[in-house]
Amino acid sequence: MAKTFEFKQAEKVRDVFEKFNIRYLFLGKSGAIILGYPDTTQDADVFVQKSRENGEALVKALISLGFTLSEEMKQEIIRGKDFIQLRNGPFDLDLVFAPDGIESFDKAWSRRVMISGFPVCHLDDIIRSKEKSNRVKDRESLPRLKAFRDFWKQQKS
Repeated sequence: MAKTFEFKQAEKVRDVFEKFNIRYLFLGKSGAIILGYPDTTQDADVFVQKSRENGEALVKALISLGFTLSEEMKQEIIRGKDFIQLRNGPFDLDLVFAPDGIESFDKAWSRRVMISGFPVCHLDDIIRSKEKSNRVKDRESLPRLKAFRDFWKQQKS
């Protein structure tokens, strides 16, 4: 049975990542959901700044959250492997160090949206990433995500 990512899990990520001073942004559908997008997802995607210091802190934060990490997995996190799926913890979490369609962490950070203490990629970045990944499930969700972005921008103005 597939798990569904829940808001309380996002809160745990936010709180523990803040405690360990992790530089990250919620990305993907989980990021859109935090911004109010009416959908569900099985995991959370976090875009993590790639640096040794951030990676070392991230390993500690993930262990604190209850993830079991092999030595190989710890090293992949510290070096910032482009994409890491964690399925051995209290919920499913994807660590993305190089998301499709987003030129750099710093540029995405400058466009971030802060909502209830959650640093979230801007919807334009989430959409661009889904367009560039070109997966079937992403292509299918793009029209709804773009419609939500238009609604969201209208609500903010």
